[in-house]
Amino acid sequence: MLTDRVVICMKWGTLYSADYVNVLFNACKANITGDFRFVCLTDNSHGLEAAIETFPIPEIGLAPMHWKSGAWPKISVFSEHLFGLQGRGLFIDLDMVVWGNLDAFFEYSSDIVTLNSSPWRYKNAPPRTMTSIFAFDIGKMGRIVENLKARRDTLINKYKIEQDYLHGELDGINYWPQEWIKSYKYHLRQPLLIDRFTGPAQPDQSVKIICFHGKPRPIDLICSPKGNWDRFPHYGKGPVPWMVEYWVTNGGSLQQ
Repeated sequence: MLTDRVVICMKWGTLYSADYVNVLFNACKANITGDFRFVCLTDNSHGLEAAIETFPIPEIGLAPMHWKSGAWPKISVFSEHLFGLQGRGLFIDLDMVVWGNLDAFFEYSSDIVTLNSSPWRYKNAPPRTMTSIFAFDIGKMGRIVENLKARRDTLINKYKIEQDYLHGELDGINYWPQEWIKSYKYHLRQPLLIDRFTGPAQPDQSVKIICFHGKPRPIDLICSPKGNWDRFPHYGKGPVPWMVEYWVTNGGSLQQ
């Protein structure tokens, strides 16, 4: 099967269940016009829907410790030979929520387009590359992998996290329009004290992606643990109806 659009996600370890992959797959089906491939690079394909293509995570010379912090395995998507995949790749982290049509994410003609999280935190600050969702030409950026292989310990000690490595070593990174992507923490969570009485705001339909980063994760707003599921001093309690609807509509289970 050949197509020029490929959604790629990655799952290793036990932090994210198969439900995350299945929900992302179904949300992409509902929000991408026409044909595309959906690929999960994973160490465990158990529980994934049959229509999801699975491949092992490419070996790029990482030590076991590099799988536990810094998200370094994500760099392997830039391998020159990625299981015969071709075309424009759109990588999406499993803790992203697809809220609107994704067609435009495939249409930027740039080596790599990713997220600039700097405006979320600061005014008039330089860009800060974040790799929660990025597009690239599959197989055309193998130099990123080869550079990491050749200088692994030096680069990992310098950058600590894979998105900082890309920011520091690549020229010409372009960024998505800010209105396409909203952060749960910076755009939807209510201010302190108000968040004890009012749940997070539901984004409007101009938003294409909701970005979760760190705590809480999407599942905390869906199958909520007892007590506060947000990071103190922020407060969140109980399921968030619009997140539950998103999860269930796209095939997610409420039995965790």
